[in-house]
Amino acid sequence: PARLLPLGAPVAAAGMRAAAALLAAVLALGAALPRPGLLPHGPARGDARLRPGDDESSPGLLLRRALRLYGRAARRLYVGTNGVISSQDFPRETQYVDDDFPTDFPVIAPFLADLDTSGDRGNIYYRAVHRLNGKVSGSLRVGRASVRFQDVDLHAYIVGSDGRAYTAISGVPQPAARALLPLLPLGGLFAWLFALEEPGSENGFSITGAEFTQNLEVVFYPGGETVQVTQTAEGLGPDNYLSLRTHIQGEVPFLPENVTVHITPYEELYSYSSSAVTSSGHREYVVAAGTANQTLSYRLRQNITVAGCPHARPPARQRLSVARAFALFDSHEHVLRYALAARIGPAPGELQHPPPGANLPCHDGSHACEAPARCQPGVGTEYTCECPAGYRGDGRGCRDVDECSEGLSQCGPFSVCLNEPGSYRCECRGGYQPAGDGQACVPLAPPSDPCEAGRHHCAPGDRARCLSRGDGRATCECLPGYTGDGIHCSDVDECAQSPCHPAAICYNTPGSFSCRCRPSYAGDGFQCTYESIQQLTPCEHARMYPREVPPGPSPVGDGHVPQCDEQGRYRPLQCHSSSGHCWCVDAAGQEIAGTRTAPGTTPPRCGSPEPTERPPSMCERWRQSLLEHYGGSPRGDQYVPQCEPSGDFAPLQCHGDSGYCWCVEQSGREIPGTRSEPGTTPPCLPSVAPPSVRPEPRPDVSPPASGTFLLYAQGQQIGYLPLNGTRLHKEAAKTLLSLHGSIVVGIDYDCRDRMIYWTDVAGRSISRAGLEPGSEPETIISSGLISPEGLAVDHLRRAVFWTDSGLDRIERARLDGSERRVLFDSDLVNPRAIAVDPVRGNLYWTDWNREAPKIETSTVNGANRRVLVHTDIGLPNGLTFDPFSKLLCWADAGTKHLECTFPDGTGRRVIQSNLNYPFSIVSYANHFYHTDWRRDGVIAVNKETGSFTDEYLPEQRSHLYGITAVYPYCPGGKNPPKPHPLVNSGG
Repeated sequence: PARLLPLGAPVAAAGMRAAAALLAAVLALGAALPRPGLLPHGPARGDARLRPGDDESSPGLLLRRALRLYGRAARRLYVGTNGVISSQDFPRETQYVDDDFPTDFPVIAPFLADLDTSGDRGNIYYRAVHRLNGKVSGSLRVGRASVRFQDVDLHAYIVGSDGRAYTAISGVPQPAARALLPLLPLGGLFAWLFALEEPGSENGFSITGAEFTQNLEVVFYPGGETVQVTQTAEGLGPDNYLSLRTHIQGEVPFLPENVTVHITPYEELYSYSSSAVTSSGHREYVVAAGTANQTLSYRLRQNITVAGCPHARPPARQRLSVARAFALFDSHEHVLRYALAARIGPAPGELQHPPPGANLPCHDGSHACEAPARCQPGVGTEYTCECPAGYRGDGRGCRDVDECSEGLSQCGPFSVCLNEPGSYRCECRGGYQPAGDGQACVPLAPPSDPCEAGRHHCAPGDRARCLSRGDGRATCECLPGYTGDGIHCSDVDECAQSPCHPAAICYNTPGSFSCRCRPSYAGDGFQCTYESIQQLTPCEHARMYPREVPPGPSPVGDGHVPQCDEQGRYRPLQCHSSSGHCWCVDAAGQEIAGTRTAPGTTPPRCGSPEPTERPPSMCERWRQSLLEHYGGSPRGDQYVPQCEPSGDFAPLQCHGDSGYCWCVEQSGREIPGTRSEPGTTPPCLPSVAPPSVRPEPRPDVSPPASGTFLLYAQGQQIGYLPLNGTRLHKEAAKTLLSLHGSIVVGIDYDCRDRMIYWTDVAGRSISRAGLEPGSEPETIISSGLISPEGLAVDHLRRAVFWTDSGLDRIERARLDGSERRVLFDSDLVNPRAIAVDPVRGNLYWTDWNREAPKIETSTVNGANRRVLVHTDIGLPNGLTFDPFSKLLCWADAGTKHLECTFPDGTGRRVIQSNLNYPFSIVSYANHFYHTDWRRDGVIAVNKETGSFTDEYLPEQRSHLYGITAVYPYCPGGKNPPKPHPLVNSGG
C-alpha cells in the first residue's frame, strides 16, 4: 500500500553525498530536460499539501539534523518532499518556497531541510513512494578491460502515482560505469514494475508481487557484444523495502569519458502467461561527444518468471510506454543513474473496457488513439479514433498523406511542392516569384546588372571589383592587397608586416608581395634553408638567424637563441636567456610537451636527442649477405633480392638478366603460380598494406564549376553551393564529396593548390582532397586527436591550424601533416572556431567555455597570445576573418548576435541580433553566410543592413557544421593558382 516514507529516520552521510551528486548531475543535464519537467504535481496527481506553518520539524517530516549547503552550491537548492521538488533561492538564512512550482530540473532527494510554509509563502506537496535496495555482482568486459562487481549498492525510488522510477548504482568501477549508460534495461525493470496503470491494465508489481526472477539478454550493434543480466526480487523487508539481487555477465562496448548518452522514448510489448512474462525489442541510443552524434542500437530479450497463481487472470499482452528516459554518470561520486517515466496499457488491437465508474476514455486520456488522431466520444465508454485532415488511417495509427507525390497539391507551374506533416507548401523555383493567388509562380523580372553594363564607379578591375546586389545597384570592393572604399583603392605594403622568413627579402608588388631567399639560401621565401659549402645545421642556422620578437609581452618560444653542441646539434636542455624558463627539445629542436619548468626551479632532466636509426630489414640483410658472397659484383645470372626504400621486399622479383620474374609475399617467399617466362611480367600486388584504408564507397570528388561558391560540411558529406553574385544559386547545389562513416565539422580551402581540408570527429583525423575529377581523400593527421573541430588554412605559409575540444589544444602543421606542434594547451576549455590572417600572420580562435567564453589571438607561431573579447558573449561557435574589410567577425549561439571587431579588439559592433542557432560563418563580399542548427541550412546576412537576404535548406535535413568560401583567386598571395581545366571547360 502507498504510504508516506518514515522521514524521521537519520540521514546518513553517504545518502547526503548521493543526493548531492544527483543534484549536480541533474543541474548539468538541465538544458537537455524537456519542459514541462518530469515531475507533474498537485492534488490531481494524488499529492497531499502541507499546511501553512508546517516545516521540517512537523510530525511525520522530522529530520534529526538539517542539511545545509555552502559556497557555490548555496546559490540554489532543490529539495524533495518524498520525490516532489521545490526550487528555493537564498535571500537570507530562512529559505522560501517559490509560489510557482518549478518544472525545470526534476530530481528526487530523500531529505528535507529548512522548509518554511508560514504566511502562505508557498505550496509544498508530498506523495507516496516505494523504495528498493539491492546489490550488483558479476563481471564485465569493457573493450580490453575486465571489470568485477562485488556487492555494488543499488537503490531505486519509485513515485507510484505517476509511474516514475529512479535507479542509482554507486561505486561502479571504471570503465564500466560510462559503458553501462546505454543499458537502460537495468532500471527499466522498475519502470515496468511500477508503471502508471491505465484503466483495465496492471503493472508488473500488481501481477508478480515482490518475488520473481528476470533474465535479460542484450546484444549491441554493430560490434555484437552480448551481456546477460539476472535480477531476483526476494520480497519485502521489515520497512516494506523491496530487496533485489542483480548479477551481470558479458561484454559491453567501450565509451570514452567525454561522451553523453541520450535515449529516446520507446514502447515495449509484454506477453503474459500464468507463470512467465516475456518481451523483446530493438532500441536506439545516441552517443554525443561535443558537437558529434552517433546513433547505435541493441536488441534485448527478457523473461520474467513468477510463482504461478491458479486464480490469476493476467492479460495476454500489454504495452509499456516510456515517455522519458535519462541516463547519466557522476564521475566525482562514481554513481550511475537511470530515470524513467512509464505507463502500462492495453496492447494495440486489445483495448480493454475500463472498470465500472471509470471516466470516459476521451476525457481521462485512457483511449488508445495515437497522435495525431483525435478521440471522438461515443455511448458510455465507447469511442472512435479519427485522423485529422492531411492524414489517413484508422485512428490507431495515422500516417501523413504526401500530397506532393500523390498529386493532391495545388502548386502551379514553376513551383516546387514540399510535403509537411498534415499539409504541404509551394515554393517558387529560382528566377520566379509568387503570383497574386499565392500558388502559381510568375517569372521574376531580373534587374539590370550595373557591373556588366559598366554603370558603376569602381576603381579599375586590377584594383577593385564590382558586386551586383541583385536589385539594380552595385557595391565596390577593393581586391586583396589594396585598401580603400572600392572607388579609390591604394596598394597595401605587406612587407611592412615582415611576412617573410628572416633569411629572405620581401618585395612589395601592386596588390601583393613576394618573398625571395637571400643568396646561399634556398626555399620559397617563407621557409629558407642555408645551402653553402659550409653547411649549417638547423641549430646553427636558428642561432645565426633568430626570428624577430613580435610586439607585446616577451614570448618564450620566439626570440629564443638555441644552444647547440660541438656537432651543431640542439642541446637536449634549452633555457631562455632572459625569462629563465627551461625545457627539453627533440632532435629537430621542437619543445617536448610537459617538460617546461618555471624560473628559479630545477631544470628538467633531458635525454639525448640523437635519433635512432631503423635496423636493417630481412630483405636488406639477405641482399647484403649475397652481395658480400658475390664479392660485391654479382653476375647477370645470380639472384639478388630487390628491396623497397622502406626495407620490405619488392612485390616483383626477377632473376638477374635471365628474364624470369615472380611475385613474393611479405616474407620474400615466392607465390606459387606467379613465375613468368622471359619477356612477360606477372602483375604483383604490394606485399605490405598501404598505410591508410580508403572509405567505401569510393569518395570521388564531383568537381565544381568555375566561379565563387560555398562549401559546407553536413555529416558524411561536403556540399557545394554556388553563388550568383551574392545570391545563393540553390538549383545548382550538389554533393561535392561523400565520406562514408565520417562526421565532418571544420572545413577550409587552400586557394593555391585548390585543395579542401576538413576535420573528422568520428574518424579523429584531418584529411584533404583536390577539386579535380575523381580526387580521393588523403589523411594528413590520423593520431593524437580526440575531437578536432575548427580548422584554418594559411595558404602563404603552407600551414594548417586546428582546435581539439577533447584535448583542449590548438595545433599547427604543414599542409602535408609534417612538422606538427602544439601551439597552446593551457587556459582552454572548449576551443571551437579558428581563423587565420595569412598576410599579417595572425591567428584567432574562440573558446565557448560556459563559465568564461572568450575570443583570443596570437601570431601564427604562437607568440603574443592575448584575449580580444570576453564580455557579452555566450557560445561563440563561428569565426571568420574578412581579408577585404580587415574585420574579425563571429556568430554567437548564446547571445544570438553576429558581431565584428577590428583585429586589435576595438570598434566592436553588432551586425544582427536575432540569429537562431549559428554554428559556422564565412565572409564574402557584402554578405555573411552561416550554417544554422535551427533551420538546418545556410543563411545569408547583408553586412551593411544586417538583414537576412536568403537561405538554402538541403533536401536531406540534418545539422550543417563548417562552411567556407572558394574564390577564383588567392587573397594577398604571391603565386596565383594555375587555371584548372575544369574552369576552362566550364565544369
